[in-house]
Amino acid sequence: MEVFATTILALGTAAAAVLAVYWSVGVFRVLKTMILLPSARSGLALPPPDVSVCVVIPAHNEAKVLGNLVHSLRQQDHPRTRFVLALDRCTDESAAIAKAAIGPDPRFEVFEIESCPEDWAGKVNAVWTALHRSAHAPHADLLLFSDADTTFHPGCVRATAGLLHARNLDLLSLMSTLTSDTWYERLVQPAAALELMQQYPPLRASRAERRRAFANGQFMLFRAPRYWEFGGHERVKDHLLEDLGLARVAADEGLAAALLNADGVLICRMYHSWAAFRKGWKRIYTECANRKSERLSRFAWRARLVGGALPPMTAAGLVLGLLHASSTPWVNGLALWLGAYALGAWALAMVLIYHLSRAPLWLALFHPIGAWKVAGVLAEAASDLVHDRPTEWGGRAYSRVSR
Repeated sequence: MEVFATTILALGTAAAAVLAVYWSVGVFRVLKTMILLPSARSGLALPPPDVSVCVVIPAHNEAKVLGNLVHSLRQQDHPRTRFVLALDRCTDESAAIAKAAIGPDPRFEVFEIESCPEDWAGKVNAVWTALHRSAHAPHADLLLFSDADTTFHPGCVRATAGLLHARNLDLLSLMSTLTSDTWYERLVQPAAALELMQQYPPLRASRAERRRAFANGQFMLFRAPRYWEFGGHERVKDHLLEDLGLARVAADEGLAAALLNADGVLICRMYHSWAAFRKGWKRIYTECANRKSERLSRFAWRARLVGGALPPMTAAGLVLGLLHASSTPWVNGLALWLGAYALGAWALAMVLIYHLSRAPLWLALFHPIGAWKVAGVLAEAASDLVHDRPTEWGGRAYSRVSR
């Protein structure tokens, strides 16, 4: 029993050491991000620039959410805003629901797109087709691309246009505030979003030099002249993650960009089932890892270790240090102090992260479970690449061989 207790105490102390270093750095980075990058909500206090904005939103069989989206768009208080809905090969009631929700509002254009070329991704083709059919888009000062499963705060367009102008940006993207209604949104989604932000930190995505280019397709606001200059969505016509592709093109072309926290100004319900959640995040992680199975496997092990295993191991070591009197008192003291500090750093990081995402803070207690689930999604994505299992998205299947 003595040997067993000593072993557990040693493992707990080692876990605490790693956890303390990792999340001390993590807390520093989160605080630095909060200080240096404003949230989209801060833009509500800015004077609105005198610019015209065209909001372009593709939708494939989104009848369940289009009414809510259109309602939030109609509430936008920026006066020079127009809206384009690109209904991509819809087989449900999307068109009827969208048109009923729009009513007589003259700011909207609705385009029903019947086909997609083989060498284009469906969403990208829908956006590009609607842009060229639209009477509003060619003359807009700013082009805003979003998704059908989003909800806009009434001042969203005004606030983000103000931030883009104030920070002299060519591209402004938002990390949307995600809903927390279903079990997987509460348990797994915060860990999934954190994994993505660890791969693409907002500060690195927002700097001018050595940028780790990233944008979120739920919200990408471009200065229209710069967008048209580099070729727009046609440059990423075959990309399953067109937002990441556009961000990389924008970086290569020298566009000034920023990735900001939406802070409730843009809300998104990404997936309506656990199966869709797994499929969607596999697609995201696969493309973010440049379809490299080894990278996905490495991320999976990191999620298991840092997110899933180390916090409970540290807690076990701390409890054992309180209950077990070691023959070497300083060992107990080290285990207690190191374990307490490590759990404190981890807890502070979780509180900050969950606060920024507007997720209920009590969910942070279950983050290790979410991290294990995310590790499973990452590992499955790696396996899909190795075995050349196609990605099904937007009504089509895409083969994505590991690089």
